[in-house]
Amino acid sequence: MKGIYILILRMKESKDIRVGKLGMLHFKRGYYSYVGSAQGSGGDKRIRRHFDVAYGKNTTRRWHIDYFLPQSELVCAVFSPTDEDLECVIARNVSKYSEPLQGFGCSDCHCASHLFFSGKNTLDEVSDICEGVSGNESIIIYPDM
Repeated sequence: MKGIYILILRMKESKDIRVGKLGMLHFKRGYYSYVGSAQGSGGDKRIRRHFDVAYGKNTTRRWHIDYFLPQSELVCAVFSPTDEDLECVIARNVSKYSEPLQGFGCSDCHCASHLFFSGKNTLDEVSDICEGVSGNESIIIYPDM
């Protein structure tokens, strides 16, 4: 199934993490929302891959988020089925209430970021954004680890 998704992650304590070519970045204690696209041939299998990276079942580091996932707690993924490429529209909407981490996860577009910080869990907000933009009901996927 194709769509767009937002991973909700939590940092239990502040720390510095080396993120590929971005180098060393500081991550504050709190919640992070990562906006991604599952429009490719694998569709929503991308979310399973993120879960596997978060839990050490996959050690390949291909995207910026792959460096952050093992260092954080994966709370859940919000998935909205759609054939439309809405990743950047969703990211712009999330940036209205969360702090963007400049240049993270957006090397293939013109967005400021696809990873956003908030001091509180943003599940309700990002779910509403996904549904509002895609016009489809969001599916909340919790890790089964």
